[in-house]
Amino acid sequence: MCDRLTLVMLMTIGIICEYNPFHNGHIYHIKKIKEKYPNAILVLCLNGYFLERGEISLLSKEDKTCLALSYGVDIVIELPVLYGTQSADKFSECAITLLHSLKVERIIFGSESSNIKYLEDLAKKQLVQDFKISMNNGVNYPAALNVALSESQIIPPNDLLGISYIKAILKHNIPIHYETILRTNSYHDINDSSTTILSASNIRTKLKNSLDISPYLPSSSKDFLKIINESLFFSFFKYKILTDNHLDSYLDVSEGLDHKLKKEIKNVSSFEDLVQALKSKRYTYNRLRRMLIHILLGITKEDADAPITYIHLLGFSSKGKDFLNKQKKEFLLPFKVDYNSKIYMYEMRASQIYDMLCHSNTYVFEKKNQPITPTLLNESNQK
Repeated sequence: MCDRLTLVMLMTIGIICEYNPFHNGHIYHIKKIKEKYPNAILVLCLNGYFLERGEISLLSKEDKTCLALSYGVDIVIELPVLYGTQSADKFSECAITLLHSLKVERIIFGSESSNIKYLEDLAKKQLVQDFKISMNNGVNYPAALNVALSESQIIPPNDLLGISYIKAILKHNIPIHYETILRTNSYHDINDSSTTILSASNIRTKLKNSLDISPYLPSSSKDFLKIINESLFFSFFKYKILTDNHLDSYLDVSEGLDHKLKKEIKNVSSFEDLVQALKSKRYTYNRLRRMLIHILLGITKEDADAPITYIHLLGFSSKGKDFLNKQKKEFLLPFKVDYNSKIYMYEMRASQIYDMLCHSNTYVFEKKNQPITPTLLNESNQK
């Protein structure tokens, strides 16, 4: 009985999130995990300023860390922008690697189906067949993936991410268990609803349309929201595309897209117009937005697979601090930031660009490299 109790108390559970923005659904996620595993250490692998779907975060990395700790997360680590802006498979593989480096034993993620056997079977099928996605007929990756997996319907976004998490765990034989929590809403819940839990996508749409979003997220999250200078954002792109003669060196720029970029940038007046001009059956909107973020940040194909050399600790609770102190000799990567690494270089570049676009001061937070602690969190809440 004592051994079982000790095991439960030491259990570490990982979550992988972007918090764009942090909303009631995320609070529900944390609450449900804590209900099932009340003594567990909850470790968040957090994406920062630029995100997996090629978007700019409405919350800074520092603010997201503070919110996560305020609502029950024990340890927050960074998913570097170098990996956090890549496709679902790379995004997932790097997040799982980082969580494994902290000896996380279990991940729990939101899912539209909440059918772990179904997701596991699809992940195994993809790994065992080792098929090459064929897009010769001009369809995009999700459609081609469904054909390859013999699925009749497009797999929804969170299930797709779940498959990528499971695939990364199985591919590298990582000893992490996986569970799902049923999403209480669809990613595409674009209609108004009486519920107080809506998808981040819906909340962002409401925000763009100047609708009230206060029922769907805590006031602290709403107070932290950044206003993105869309005009400046597009100007950065236009200058970069017009003046850079090596666009094909950047990640996801392929098959003549560099020439199309040069052509289309002269005929559009916004970022979204540019995405629409580039859109085809072959490329999803998310793939194109990721590509444009890679161009903006200068992320090259050569650097895309740079090794993970350290864990960047963003914050911890008192409980998290005790765990880190007791288990630090067991961790697989150091906490010391590698200032000469590609990871650090791109993170600092992302921070500086984010500050220009959002009139924020994240660069100070990055340079200081001081994790958010209970003391700092209390000081922040009192401001």
